[in-house]
Amino acid sequence: MSLPPPRTAGAYRIALVCLGNICRSPIADVVVNHRLHEAGLDALVSADSYGTAGWHIGNPMDPRSAATLDAVGHDSSSHRARQIDAASAATYDLVVAMDHDNARDLRALGVPDDRLRLFRDFDPTPGDGDVPDPYYGGDDGFSAVLELVERSADGLIAALEQEVVRT
Repeated sequence: MSLPPPRTAGAYRIALVCLGNICRSPIADVVVNHRLHEAGLDALVSADSYGTAGWHIGNPMDPRSAATLDAVGHDSSSHRARQIDAASAATYDLVVAMDHDNARDLRALGVPDDRLRLFRDFDPTPGDGDVPDPYYGGDDGFSAVLELVERSADGLIAALEQEVVRT
């Protein structure tokens, strides 16, 4: 999966986006930033999360997302939901949608296709491209999302190492 080039000098900036910014994109934010730190890339690449809708602005992540992350040793406490808008989206080198609906909403905000990817584009396991929204399901849905996010995050880090950091 190829990545868009950096827009400006400085850290390569990634926006991770789901619907409400309380389930999937916060999990991805925590995992991706952890993986960036482990790879020694956190000074070169930064990642933030957003939602396309504003229902949860200022709220912490869903307690089930937090519990899923906390159970594997991540710290979920600092997250507060935000809504992406056209101005903030334009400041990112790469905008990563959790599903096709989020990608459609991001295109409507003006995010160009050359800077937009689905998170599962980085997943080595074939699938439909969507990270399923676990909000209306049980705890097992959050564990499944974490598994997808971890695999996809590893693919994203590998792509960053090859195309952004080494260039």
